[in-house]
Amino acid sequence: MKPGRFDYLPIIDRPAIRWPNDARVALWVAPNVEHYDHLPPYNPYQNAWPRVPHPDVMSYSYNDYGNRVGFWRLLEVFDKYSIRCTPALNVAVLDHYPEIRDAMVERDWDFMSHGVYNTRYLWGASEEEERAFYKDTIDTIKLHTGKDLKGMLGPALTNTERTPDLMAEAGLTYHTDWFHDDQPFPLKVKEGRFITVPYSIETNDGAVNSLGFEADYLAQIIKDQFDVLYREGEHSGRVMCIALHPYWSGQAHRIRYLDEAFDYIFSHSQVWQATADQIAAYYLDNYYDEVVNHLEQGK
Repeated sequence: MKPGRFDYLPIIDRPAIRWPNDARVALWVAPNVEHYDHLPPYNPYQNAWPRVPHPDVMSYSYNDYGNRVGFWRLLEVFDKYSIRCTPALNVAVLDHYPEIRDAMVERDWDFMSHGVYNTRYLWGASEEEERAFYKDTIDTIKLHTGKDLKGMLGPALTNTERTPDLMAEAGLTYHTDWFHDDQPFPLKVKEGRFITVPYSIETNDGAVNSLGFEADYLAQIIKDQFDVLYREGEHSGRVMCIALHPYWSGQAHRIRYLDEAFDYIFSHSQVWQATADQIAAYYLDNYYDEVVNHLEQGK
């Protein structure tokens, strides 16, 4: 059965992608810059904190470390390598943490919505509630940063069946909740041109942590992932995302491993360090129509 949102087209049968300056890999870095409710509203589909009854001071304070300390430690590494990030942003951060907001704006980062709070979900939202959600995130990011919102990683990776259609209706152009590819790919919506941009649940410190591994392992899989994509990208460009959480990778005993991974990647010449917005725009401008036509010819 074909998935309703996208057609199957194996990566070996697609038009070849050439990134700017003949780069083999388009690398984007996604720090998850989040804000969590101390006492979140009840949602029947997911408990925001693993320990009940609330408040869960242990879990809340661990995440709070990311904004107080971890973010600033990560920022030193990003600045060392002139990395322009695309934060997966809970937009409430812009109100609650003006110093973080100003640091991101000063560096001209692009912003990808990650919802309002990471403890409030799209699961169970009505169509009108979800439509209002996009207006809120678009307006908040525009107000605080001057940027037009183009993409989203769902709040706590939650979606409804309507999510891509309502995102496109609101003027967004890409979604990163789909972990199904190493290249952008057209996603079917009711109106407009809309794509997936590869995020990662592999080169992702949250996944590494959940499996019980440490930062040295994360650094190694980042390098191993990069090596394969760099080799494959000689023939058709690949996308690599490194997803980070300041409360985890920003810990003092872990930060050197992230530095080590970036040092390795940037020792290679054919890397386009871009934002997710830039990758999406380049693909839409140069490859979207070609891939859609290729799909139509194959039917």
